[in-house]
Parts: sequence; structure tokens; C-alpha cells
Amino acid sequence: MSRPSRPHLPMRPLWRCRGCGAEWPCQPARLSLLVEYRDDRTALLVYLGTLMAEAGAQLPQLNGHAAPENLTERFLSWARAR
Repeated sequence: MSRPSRPHLPMRPLWRCRGCGAEWPCQPARLSLLVEYRDDRTALLVYLGTLMAEAGAQLPQLNGHAAPENLTERFLSWARAR
């Protein structure tokens, strides 16, 4: 008997995936978001930008350092229209 898979959603304030434990947005979350926002890439970028700002405020509180430098790559670069 197999266990149902967990959704690939962010676990705040760690910003890791609840489903697989990878940095969020993980590959399955990215694919899901691209499908969900396939007709409105601008809305996807606004949504991801909002989450990136939230992560940028929360992550330094956890580690006592500045926010990771790769947040733009992690949250936005992959979602831009090619």
C-alpha cells in the first residue's frame, strides 16, 4: 500500500519543500506553477516576487546572516519567459 504524496508547498520560515525537502520552489513545484499560471506569466512572476520578499525577510532571522544571494535565481529566473 503506497502512501499519498505530499504537495510541494513551501514550509515557512525554512523555505524548504513540504513534499521533498528541497529548497522551495523545488522542481515539482516549479512545474506545477508553470502549469497553473500557463496563461499569465506576469501573475506568476508577481506571485513569486512576493514570496521571494517574504523568504528574504525570514531566512536571515533563522541563520543570523543576510538573505541568501541566490534568491532571485531560486524564485524568479526560472519562471521568466524564454
